[in-house]
Amino acid sequence: MNLRFADRMNNAQKSFIREILKVVGNPEIISFAGGLPNPISFPIKKIQEATDKILEEDGENILQYSTTEGYLPLREYISERYLKNSGVVVPPDEILITNGSQQGLDLIGKVFLNKGDCMLMEEPGYLGAIQAFSMFEPEFKTVLMNHDGVDTEKLKESIEKYNPKLFYAVPNFQNPSGITYSEENRKQIAGFMKGSDTILIEDDPYGELRFMGSRVPSMKKYMNDNVILLGSFSKIVSPGMRLGWIHAGHEIMEKLIIAKQGADLHSNYFSQRVVYEYLKENNIEVHIEKITDLYKKQRDCMVNSIEKYFPKEVQTTKPEGGMFIWVTLPEKYSSMDLFNIAIKKKVAFVPGDPFYTGKEGVNAFRLNYTNSTEDKIEEGIKILAEGIKELLSEKN
Repeated sequence: MNLRFADRMNNAQKSFIREILKVVGNPEIISFAGGLPNPISFPIKKIQEATDKILEEDGENILQYSTTEGYLPLREYISERYLKNSGVVVPPDEILITNGSQQGLDLIGKVFLNKGDCMLMEEPGYLGAIQAFSMFEPEFKTVLMNHDGVDTEKLKESIEKYNPKLFYAVPNFQNPSGITYSEENRKQIAGFMKGSDTILIEDDPYGELRFMGSRVPSMKKYMNDNVILLGSFSKIVSPGMRLGWIHAGHEIMEKLIIAKQGADLHSNYFSQRVVYEYLKENNIEVHIEKITDLYKKQRDCMVNSIEKYFPKEVQTTKPEGGMFIWVTLPEKYSSMDLFNIAIKKKVAFVPGDPFYTGKEGVNAFRLNYTNSTEDKIEEGIKILAEGIKELLSEKN
């Protein structure tokens, strides 16, 4: 049989992280690879109570089909949190519940991207977004990240030169770098993007996970309607519920709803009702505080271990929240070569290559600190330091 796949599948790649997670499934391996929440933070008992209650009170409706837009009380809850946390008005009818924010990326790509269209990405950028948008075969242009956010001068030049349809960004505790855009950086971006036709996609799965410093307002506070917001319950409730959302203006939202109807009719209604009941009956701020207290200890342990064991020529970011640290080796060394050394020593991380478009042999890599104990973090960083020294000595 001659299988005639769509052209777009010829260069489509499997998720690099999903493939790595298969390799590191061995419990003997210390994994800093996946961006996984720590399971000890999951509110299992409270979720069970919420599930039992809604099934007893409204089981027939909960197990039925629902609307594409999503459960209205849940969208109202999201709207209220935007106003409380960022001071921005996000009406419930401009919110679409999705199967995680990853589906949001897919829907945006379907609505906006034709083959060959230009879109901007951060460099390094979130590999899940690169994979999602790659399915629509755009022409990627990238803008380097600085310590306080994306390089605003280069971003301005790229928008003026290429007139891209979209610019995708993770301004809070960026994946993979852990960098947060400063308020001044955000204002500068908004200043020239408001006058352009480029739409900013502000993806914010980690913004609630701040354990140091001060909260920075959403980009929407400084911009008009040419911004789309993505959010998720995966990092503050449970990734297994697969619930996220998109906020966009009415004209864009109408197209997103049509695209979602063609994909799955609506997101898991049962999960929506369970999550809303949990949020309604519990103080989410207290739960988030428990998560951030845990993650700060893990982050501090990794930062301190890196300072103790890594060679001095290795550079790292020091995030104030989120889940990741970005490590940069001296220029002539490949993080993929380091991965091959480290995995033999039973330590895993994500090499830098998949966070770039069209680059190989990248000299940087991502570490996750949220899904390991402090003992395992120090042990793993010590072993990884041995691997780095081995790599550096091989090249000299």
